Amino acid sequence: MSDHHEHQNFRPSPTADNDDQSDKSMSDHSRMNPAASGHGEGDHGGHAGHGDHVAIFRRLFWVMFLIGAPVVGFSGMFANILGYPLPAVSWVAWISPVLGTVMYVWGGRPFLSGAVGELKGRKPGMMLLIALAITVAFVASWGASLGFLDQELDFWWELALLIVIMLLGHWIEMRSLAQTSTALESLAALLPDEAERLDGDEVVVVSPSELTVGDLVVVRPGGRVPADGEVTEGTADVDESMITGESKPVSRGPGSRVVAGTVATDTALRVRVTAVGDETALAGIQRLVSEAQNSTSKAQGVANTAAGWLFWFALGAAVLTAIAWSLLANRDDAVIRTITVLVIACPHALGLAIPLVVSISTERAAKGGVLIKDRLALESMRLVDTVLFDKTGTLTKGEPAVSGISVVAGQTEAGVLALAAAVESDSEHPLAKAIVAGAKSRGYDVPRATGFQASAAIGVEAQVGGQRVSVGGPSLLRSHDAQPLSVTKGWADEGAIILHVLADGEVIGALRLEDEVREESRQAVDALHARGIQVVMITGDAEAVAHSVAAELGIDRVFAGVHPEDKSAKVAELQGEGRKVAMVGDGINDAPALAQANVGIAIGAGTDVAIASAGVILASDDPRSVLSVIELSRASYRKMKQNLWWAAGYNLISVPLAAGVLAPIGFVLPVAVGALLMSASTVVVALNAQLLRRLDLSPEASVAAALGVHGTKAPATLVQSR
Repeated sequence: MSDHHEHQNFRPSPTADNDDQSDKSMSDHSRMNPAASGHGEGDHGGHAGHGDHVAIFRRLFWVMFLIGAPVVGFSGMFANILGYPLPAVSWVAWISPVLGTVMYVWGGRPFLSGAVGELKGRKPGMMLLIALAITVAFVASWGASLGFLDQELDFWWELALLIVIMLLGHWIEMRSLAQTSTALESLAALLPDEAERLDGDEVVVVSPSELTVGDLVVVRPGGRVPADGEVTEGTADVDESMITGESKPVSRGPGSRVVAGTVATDTALRVRVTAVGDETALAGIQRLVSEAQNSTSKAQGVANTAAGWLFWFALGAAVLTAIAWSLLANRDDAVIRTITVLVIACPHALGLAIPLVVSISTERAAKGGVLIKDRLALESMRLVDTVLFDKTGTLTKGEPAVSGISVVAGQTEAGVLALAAAVESDSEHPLAKAIVAGAKSRGYDVPRATGFQASAAIGVEAQVGGQRVSVGGPSLLRSHDAQPLSVTKGWADEGAIILHVLADGEVIGALRLEDEVREESRQAVDALHARGIQVVMITGDAEAVAHSVAAELGIDRVFAGVHPEDKSAKVAELQGEGRKVAMVGDGINDAPALAQANVGIAIGAGTDVAIASAGVILASDDPRSVLSVIELSRASYRKMKQNLWWAAGYNLISVPLAAGVLAPIGFVLPVAVGALLMSASTVVVALNAQLLRRLDLSPEASVAAALGVHGTKAPATLVQSR
């Protein structure tokens, strides 16, 4: 960086490298993490090992689909149902049994091994229910094919459909559950690849892992600090925003402590290493992220719980059916009715009820700029009663802007800002860019400057139209023995950055710069209040800055001056009050809190580690998208409940009918009709899930829906100091 202001930017703009990392991180989110699925061994048993599970189930589904087509087409029962004749050759009768056996052994393996896991864990669920149905269908179908059982039990077509549909459900589920574990890798990426260690007068390039306590290292301008240490020589503005959350860079000179991963923005530093490896602050943040992620309980799927109950329901119904028909009718009828009950009880629709809703809702969310990485986060969002926003880069734009101008008598705001912009035109400093942008946005003509000079920790100056114009902070005033304008005291109390403009050594005006509040933030806070949700802000900034922003937005509660380890503790504090917390942030300093929260929501423009630690990612930086997530969560939950009731309700009605409860009045559900109704229930579930595609998830629509709940906009509540 070519110049040296006394204040730095709120947050550095991303480099091309960072963009590449973000792209890589986003693509990594589509990779499967079996541990994140919320299922234990008993749920997915044999298919919860290593490898790309999404690809495995996709490939297995298509292979079974191709094999299943002739199994269904050449099944005698299926041909009778549709009324078409099969070729009158002997080998046709063996197509379905042979290929059906392949499907049972190969395509059914995940469910059979999963059933073993559920039995070992004594937790019967979806896998055991599926395994029971396909095994009964397999045995009964072979019995019918070999002439040992009635031809009415030729279930080869139903076995094929069952395996294909269940594989489709698992493929969809795996894809929807795919998520990354790159948070810790992204944290580690903050460390530079190389460190410059001083051995006497010689500079030796080493890996940061080779540093030891007591080593002296050189940190170049724009370079990252390789290890925690103490500055021994040099003074520089150090950007600590990615670690501490403080929006302003901090001046670090001899005796000051610096943290691994932070950036010396303007001048070089010599740093004596005081901590390396696991003892650094960065490693501490890594541990916090890991602990918070690992401490999150894995909620078991509602569908699997329902399947567990259905298993006992089906098994009990089958036993009662066998006993009743054996006593009241004959053995053949008892076998037919019992097998029919067990096959019909298999959850075709139940297996797709949740995965389809999740798949469609995540797809719909993506089109609305919301990326769902963790389905449990989506499910939990409807219960959130507290939204915790990081300030910098979330509620605010994360970059300085000129928000006020004060001038001495005889000067104009336009003239002072134009002179300051002229001096700053050749600078790449974020504050300089803000001043130039401020002048241009106001339509001021910026004159040409010559003889640009920059002084470390003082300011910049240049020749403009015969005047020597200087721009800088308190050190610039001291160097010219000048006094600040009186209005700037109030600005300072509100946490603003203040730069004075001098012409030939005399103060002609002052500029107020501060992190600009997003207009969308006001709408988001109002809409959340209308939903009855408390809004809390957390930041590493000072109290004055934090409360100024909170008062402007009407935020309920403020946590200011919070360090990374305290951010996750503040989330835990809110949770300790019985609150369901959604955390919205974009920085590495937010990562532990994102992982600790009930729902972590990362701004997509934020850092890799924040994205990797969150369950929901906002592709844009619009905070109103939080309302979109809430709307989607509630709509998805409604569809899940409807599908579960339909899928389970079908079984609760059809199983007793298949068992013959109405036999005394002459009605027994035919096997073929029951099998067709079971497949039809799958179609109903699929069509119901498709209705989610109509949901409008635009931020504007979500805010309008929230504000329409009470008819009027909720009033801003009093800001409470913490």
